[in-house]
Amino acid sequence: MFVLELSYTAPIERVDALLGAHVEWLNARYAEGVFLASGRKEPRDGGVILAGGVGRGEIEEIVAGDPFVVAGVCAYRIVQFYATKSVDGLAPFRDELPV
Repeated sequence: MFVLELSYTAPIERVDALLGAHVEWLNARYAEGVFLASGRKEPRDGGVILAGGVGRGEIEEIVAGDPFVVAGVCAYRIVQFYATKSVDGLAPFRDELPV
C-alpha cells in the first residue's frame, strides 16, 4: 500500500487553475480501484492519497500523470508500507510481511 503526499511547489492560484483536471485524474484512479482515500492537507499546502493494489513502478507512473505534476505545481513523496491490519473494507489490500 502507498501513502502519496503532495506538496505544492507553486502559488495556490496556479494549483486551483488545475484543480478540475486533477479531480478528473483522481476519479479515474478511483474507478480503476487504485485510490482508496484522498484529500487536502491542513494547512492547505498539498494533499494525501492512500493507494493500493499496484506495485511501486505502476504507482510512480500513475503519479507522473497527475496534471499537477505535468504542470509542475506539486511534488510527490511516495511512502510504501505493508498494511498488515486494516478495517474490513480494506481487507483486499492487506499485505503479508516479506520473509
